[in-house]
Amino acid sequence: MLYAAYGSNLDPRQMGERCPHSPLRGTGWLPGWRITFGGDGWDGALPTLVEDGGSQVFVALYDVTASDETSLDEWESAGSGLYRKVRLRIATLEGEESAWVYVLNDFEGGLPSARCIGLLAAAAEAAGAPDDYVGDLRARPCTSGW
Repeated sequence: MLYAAYGSNLDPRQMGERCPHSPLRGTGWLPGWRITFGGDGWDGALPTLVEDGGSQVFVALYDVTASDETSLDEWESAGSGLYRKVRLRIATLEGEESAWVYVLNDFEGGLPSARCIGLLAAAAEAAGAPDDYVGDLRARPCTSGW
């Protein structure tokens, strides 16, 4: 399965630990969507995606094996219903590709922790996201966390 990482899984080191048999294929953009936060996690609102015609999200594309898919589903709490998989179109230098992303099954709203914002920005930076994209992530409103 082709998986598009947009949150902390953008970090190649983290994906390597979670999905050791699933190579990075490249990066791209998810047009018409934006990163937001919702639900009520133990560390503030949780990252997710929502449709937004004027936005785009930087993603890393991974060829995820069946065994790594099971592991990733567990990490993303897909079995519990916290997140669900949605198939979306990703714009890459080679053209458009279809990939799976995890989207929160909860309301949009609430603030993430400063820790969450830091993790997302560091992951985007590690994946090669443009500086302005990383800067926009770092500038997001957040709570002080714990």
